[in-house]
Amino acid sequence: MTRFSVLDLVPVREGGTLPEAFAAATDLARAAERAGCKRFWVAEHHAMEGIAGGATSVVLAHIGNATSTIRIGSGGIMLPNHTPFQIAEQFGTLDALFPGRVDLGLGRAPGAGPELQRALRKNLHQAAEHFPQDVLELRALLTGDVELPIAATPGLGAKVELWMLGSSLFGAGLAAKLGLPYAFAAHFAPDHLDAALELYRRDFQPSEALERPHVMVAMNVFCASSSSEARLLASSQQQSFVRLRTGNPGRLPPPVENYTDTLPAPARAMLDHIGQAAAVGTPREVREGIQAFIARTRADEIMLCGATYEPEARLASLELTMEALETVDAA
Repeated sequence: MTRFSVLDLVPVREGGTLPEAFAAATDLARAAERAGCKRFWVAEHHAMEGIAGGATSVVLAHIGNATSTIRIGSGGIMLPNHTPFQIAEQFGTLDALFPGRVDLGLGRAPGAGPELQRALRKNLHQAAEHFPQDVLELRALLTGDVELPIAATPGLGAKVELWMLGSSLFGAGLAAKLGLPYAFAAHFAPDHLDAALELYRRDFQPSEALERPHVMVAMNVFCASSSSEARLLASSQQQSFVRLRTGNPGRLPPPVENYTDTLPAPARAMLDHIGQAAAVGTPREVREGIQAFIARTRADEIMLCGATYEPEARLASLELTMEALETVDAA
């Protein structure tokens, strides 16, 4: 049975505030828990006015206190921005606070310009080259599978579920070699989706953590009572994608009717390309879109993404989606 989860970037909307963004994330996590979602993940981004998840472990602690059963985790922690020891302490703390509920998704992309590198006091591109070794060190700090000269406290012995994240063949290959579950970020970078999943499944080596390949794929989903309303809801995130790709990121803008009709051909093509990992429409249309995506990817889990300007609209979209997906589970 395919399981469903939620990824939240903790968007800050135009005219909104940080406290409102965190409150909306809490409401969304509670709604995901009520709807039967398996996980609620928060993504790490830095120095972006429209995304409030930079202090990811702190946000997860807030989400964990507001929920009781849903798994909470990072989708992901960009390990080059940190040291393995720091992340072991942070997620060891989360595991102690919320035992049996914590996921640690790891990504390699530094995603930073020179200003952020200076602020973090790190050579992020060099750190990215050491990513495989840092993953092994982090795993050892948590599991003790390799004896290290220092122990993370909290950290050592924490029952944190490690995931490898990626949007390229590199992450797929590393996840396969280490025997970790693999999550593919198709919601913004679908180019290598099919090849990465094939590589991961073909080369997977069983580990103490995982006996067989386990795949999760992220996709954008906007569900409403009518197709036109769903497209309107999606237009806020579409605007954010276009602004980001054209070097003008900002806060999440209000929706715009027929937004894609106003765009030049290259921008429309970019959104169409991302749209191959999306389902936008009525509950029936969304269900059919997700079913087709599962058939394509054979994913064990689907991560539902998609920010709306009005937080209430995202809650309604999630509820409609999960109700529609009950028939997918039955199938």
